[in-house]
Amino acid sequence: MTHFTKSFGLKAITLTAVLSMTAGLAFAGDTNVSSSQILDALKPRPITRGLSAGPQADPTAQAKEATFLNTVRNRQTRSLSMGERDQIAELAATKPNIDLEIQFDYNSADIAKTSVASVQALGKALSDPSLKGSTFVVAGHTDAIGTEEYNQGLSERRADTIKKYLVQNYGLNGSDLVTVGYGKTKLKDTANGADPINRRVQVVNMDTKTASK
Repeated sequence: MTHFTKSFGLKAITLTAVLSMTAGLAFAGDTNVSSSQILDALKPRPITRGLSAGPQADPTAQAKEATFLNTVRNRQTRSLSMGERDQIAELAATKPNIDLEIQFDYNSADIAKTSVASVQALGKALSDPSLKGSTFVVAGHTDAIGTEEYNQGLSERRADTIKKYLVQNYGLNGSDLVTVGYGKTKLKDTANGADPINRRVQVVNMDTKTASK
């Protein structure tokens, strides 16, 4: 968001933290959700290695994904190239996710007090033993208002804020949280670029090995 936004009508900026399989669960408004709801949505679907219904495990593809993720671990968000950001988005497209609404202070990367409970629920969910060893992508998005350069930086700072909170308050391994910013390049509602639904942080469970059979 930029200073072009009407300051009298918006005290905080709504962002969405996303973690889903194809069609994720969405919780509208400013309602905080429980850690169990987040955990249920994040758990990957069972993967099989034989000829059967459901997702099939491809060892070669999984190895390539793991290799790529290792190249972006512990990287500063702003250091990622456009090609790397696009590759992360492609890999994340079919992974488990859930929509959470997290508000940030106006034109800021500071988490609003009304959304602290949601971030805490996220921290509890990601700390669950059932997700141990998983890698999560934390991706920031903005609406279409303002310049590409400004929104890119803002989306990166918001993703970094979520990661920092999770590491400091829940002891999560920072190397398991890959942050990336997309600015206004991947709008959720392309027909209405200014819609608040576009202001979100996407968190995706990149690993499915915990559900393999």
